[in-house]
Amino acid sequence: MSLVIKIIGAIIILILGLYVYLHFASQKTYPVEYGISFNQNHAESLDLDWKVVYEDMLRELRPSSVRIAAMWNDVEREEEHLGGDHQHIEDEEYNFENVDWMMDKAKQYNASVVLVVGQKAPRWPECHVPTWHANNTENSEAHLLDYVRATVERYKDHEALEIWQVENEAFIHFTFGECEGYNQDAIYKEIDLVRALDPEHKILVTDSGELGLWKKASKAGDLFGTTLYRIVRSPKGNIISYDWIPPAFYRLKAKAVGVDLDRFIVAELQAEPWFTDSHPMDTSIEDQEKTMNPKRLTQHMDFVERIGVSRSYLWGVEWWYFMKEVRGDARYWDLVTEKLS
Repeated sequence: MSLVIKIIGAIIILILGLYVYLHFASQKTYPVEYGISFNQNHAESLDLDWKVVYEDMLRELRPSSVRIAAMWNDVEREEEHLGGDHQHIEDEEYNFENVDWMMDKAKQYNASVVLVVGQKAPRWPECHVPTWHANNTENSEAHLLDYVRATVERYKDHEALEIWQVENEAFIHFTFGECEGYNQDAIYKEIDLVRALDPEHKILVTDSGELGLWKKASKAGDLFGTTLYRIVRSPKGNIISYDWIPPAFYRLKAKAVGVDLDRFIVAELQAEPWFTDSHPMDTSIEDQEKTMNPKRLTQHMDFVERIGVSRSYLWGVEWWYFMKEVRGDARYWDLVTEKLS
């Protein structure tokens, strides 16, 4: 037997051994506190009244925590001109009406808040920067940091605030979304600014669960959050399943980059279908159920309970509400209601 064959055989045995270890390490279940991610733009894209969806979510599902964003393009729709010394501009020059409403409602229903700030925020088009910013790079970083400053100063003492999330999947190593002008280097300045302005609240930094390297993101903040998608579609529409990955893989990956379980959360747990160029309104139920159905949603929650994280944010409440109110299918809404009760 040649040396090459022996080496290949040893590698195969090692991989099989690791897989068997991960399989058995995934048998134990852990208690998980479920939160919910919410985005008003996505709710509106489904022709829903986003405020109704948000309050019904808080009242009926009663999540202990919600993850929302102070999206830059919503907060600062018009360009503000900085002075020559680049001193920060005042809060009244921003529009925090939507964020104020969501924060106050969260407080009313006793839900804590993870508040996302930065160029990137959850949901398409990934980068949520003002339209005036796209073709204007002059003082772009100063504008960004002023918006971050204004947001932190406004909400750092809000009773609902629990955690700041700075950017979303900031260090992802491939181009995704409408982010041509994304300034990745600014994240460290953003984190330093948030920490200086509000040392009382922890900072969460996230990365892709399956495609992210985790190294930079895991070291940038106080907490690390991974996304977790079990079944997706390629840009060409082909279905790709990650069902072969055992839950303990994520625990092992976290340990490999130096993240203890007490600062490791799932920031997005897939609980809706994966869409490429299609939309829930023009996609058949049969096609949607290829990437999300009640059985799979239950499997996803069972999966996350075997990783070892203490908290996981469900991703898809806008779609559950759409299915319930528009399609007459309350299975997802009821399933989550029962799980969170």
